[in-house]
Amino acid sequence: MILSMTGYGKAVVTYKEKKINVEVKSLNSKALDLSTRIAPIYREKEMEIRQVIAKALIRGKVDFSIWVEKDATVDAAPINGAIVENYYKQLKAISASAGIPEPSDWFATLLSLPDVTTRTQIEELSDKEWQVAQQAIHQALDALLAFRRQEGAALEKKFHEKVDNIEALLHSIEPYEKSRVPKIKETIVKGLQQIPEVEYDKNRLEQELIYYIEKLDISEEKQRLANHLKYFRETMAENQPNGKKLGFIAQEMGREINTTGSKSNQAEMQNIVVKMKDELEQIKEQVLNAL
Repeated sequence: MILSMTGYGKAVVTYKEKKINVEVKSLNSKALDLSTRIAPIYREKEMEIRQVIAKALIRGKVDFSIWVEKDATVDAAPINGAIVENYYKQLKAISASAGIPEPSDWFATLLSLPDVTTRTQIEELSDKEWQVAQQAIHQALDALLAFRRQEGAALEKKFHEKVDNIEALLHSIEPYEKSRVPKIKETIVKGLQQIPEVEYDKNRLEQELIYYIEKLDISEEKQRLANHLKYFRETMAENQPNGKKLGFIAQEMGREINTTGSKSNQAEMQNIVVKMKDELEQIKEQVLNAL
């Protein structure tokens, strides 16, 4: 089973007059790269929140946010009437003594002065509210994991398609591989015949041809590539995060394909190798998103 590192989840829960919002986003990354934006009331729980996220998501570039929306009528900061009155008297006296015109809008002037609006109540996090906030966190993470599974299923389908294509291309090399031995021999003999004054030992020629053909033999590369393709499929079926492992297997597949290309001395075989490289490159691009 493949999980994508790309995901998104959001949850909203209500506690008394508060609306608690949680949002989690993730993209691909080599390790867990976690950024958090936490409302002040929940900051004491930051380490606990980080541990929950790390356990659930394992890997990826993750942005986590939790914030609170409150009823404006409940959350309005109180106006300190005594301070407003004191400011008003002071400004009136300064205006009279200094000959400075009084403000045209007293309320705008007074409400902009320091300490006119105050919030003396210190908000504390209750166990009940934290339980509700935890529910929102787990709901958002569950939504993100569901997104990851959906994206992972699409990745797995794409990987199967590309692996099947590489396997089919590998089989298509065989006819050209078998026919190239007589072609190589024919080319060499024709070259020798064009030099009439040269005499050559046919037995020695056969020995040299065998040595040359052995150097161009791709049987081992084909077998190893077939094994890697099989192992790639088996790894996709594992019930655990396997993105890094799939990446390593893809690298090994690339080595065998490159070696096959370097030993291919026919245009048809080289064209097939180019197509295999193209299919593999698409696997490598997408495997970066696999968890």
